[in-house]
Amino acid sequence: MSEPEAREVTVRIPTAWRCLVLSAGAVLGFGAAFIVGPVVDGLVRLADGAPAPLRLAAELPLAWAVPVLTATGLVLGAWLLREWERENPVVTVSGEEVVVRRAGVGLRVARDLVDGVCADGHDLVLVDRETVELVRVPADRVLVGGLRRAFQRFGYPWRGQTDPHESAFAAWVDGDPDLGERAHALLRARHRALADKRTGAAEDARDALRDLGIAIRDRRGGQQYRRTSRHRAGDPGHG
Repeated sequence: MSEPEAREVTVRIPTAWRCLVLSAGAVLGFGAAFIVGPVVDGLVRLADGAPAPLRLAAELPLAWAVPVLTATGLVLGAWLLREWERENPVVTVSGEEVVVRRAGVGLRVARDLVDGVCADGHDLVLVDRETVELVRVPADRVLVGGLRRAFQRFGYPWRGQTDPHESAFAAWVDGDPDLGERAHALLRARHRALADKRTGAAEDARDALRDLGIAIRDRRGGQQYRRTSRHRAGDPGHG
């Protein structure tokens, strides 16, 4: 008797990659136990000194250095893994909705609102029928295969690994008359928020731009924008 089909699928950093990061940390720590002594000796000859943690590690007998540095590498790998997971979303897809969780914040999008899904560079993007971006969230390449399978499984229109509206994006230039002052003010605010690592303020600015009919993405250290079908001719393009 076959098992019932799952009602939802959750996509996160794959277990194989998580194990790889942890294992790499442990392996590097193990290897460091055998080279830390020569490294410290070289630093002493070249720079008349070495950082205190390295000197302490070099003074350990090999029987102690191996487990201590292996454990240290494992802890470092766990820290890197945690940061990697914080930067990437956990996406749960079902026939009724999509739930995106990242950095302690959750967003729910009803299935009937979604007209397209794509992986745009390192972003997961969901758009509605007016090409308004319902979701744009960073998502590492290792997630793309699982995301594609999950969305296709529940009948969402997967548009591939390039934004179908790629040609509509333009680089933002402050003061460009193609955008109105309200849009420029929001883009300036978002630029400052990103520089100050104020994620919440940056998302607030994105939401306000969405209401104006403007989609935003970050590329090459700057912001790019495109107008959606919701864009109103009198605002924001003309003040």
